Amino acid sequence: MAANKKVLITGAAGLVGSVLRDGLADSYDLSGVDIKAIDGFDCHVADTTDLAAIQPAFEGIDTVIDLASIPSQHSPWDVVHRNNLTSTYNSLEAARVAGAKRVIFASSNHATGNYENDLPYSAIVAGEYEGMDPDAIPYITTTMPIRPDGPYGIGKAFGEAAGRYHSDVFGLSVLCMRIGTLNREGRPTAPRQFATLLSHGDLVRLASACIDAPDDIRFGVYYGVSDNKWRFWDVANSREEIGYHPQDNAEAWR
Repeated sequence: MAANKKVLITGAAGLVGSVLRDGLADSYDLSGVDIKAIDGFDCHVADTTDLAAIQPAFEGIDTVIDLASIPSQHSPWDVVHRNNLTSTYNSLEAARVAGAKRVIFASSNHATGNYENDLPYSAIVAGEYEGMDPDAIPYITTTMPIRPDGPYGIGKAFGEAAGRYHSDVFGLSVLCMRIGTLNREGRPTAPRQFATLLSHGDLVRLASACIDAPDDIRFGVYYGVSDNKWRFWDVANSREEIGYHPQDNAEAWR
């Protein structure tokens, strides 16, 4: 771990940003960009849909954690189109122009959310476990086709594709975190979340693993989920490629 590694968080004022600001502060030289200022934190105030306005925040940065988007999975297409797609592309472009080495894109489980219409996942998210062995769940892997469950998920799939383009064409290292359920409570608040929870601590572990991942990883997609008994997203490639080892289990709150 490089203690002086300069890490920029876009969308730093949001929930995910606040968890990462707290959890990464002792390990990296953090700064942010957001449409609003953050008390006590080095934050460049700008709208991420304006490339020229955000570019100064990227100068001298080693790694970008790109969170900038309207975070609701229920966002309509016009909001995703106007804000999320543009913000994502602008972050990649600003990183490229500034010479950053890596962008960590906050993707989402909603890029593959429609798998949850199929068994056994539909039963698991409903909390109906009868007759099922949690050790025999067929995992959804990052090699399986995307199946977005709405405009928000489409926007995240776009971000992964844009990241792949910037990796292939410009040599930017792009790692995509398909974040599970991360809420303010940091614990399950509905049946589905006993499978999909990403605890605050495990989010920080995943982000740290991405920041410190080997430089020769040019592109990767990694599910962000805790070590839940009923999880159905595969984290084997996360363990093997970037050393992400989730430590929390939603059953602790059962």
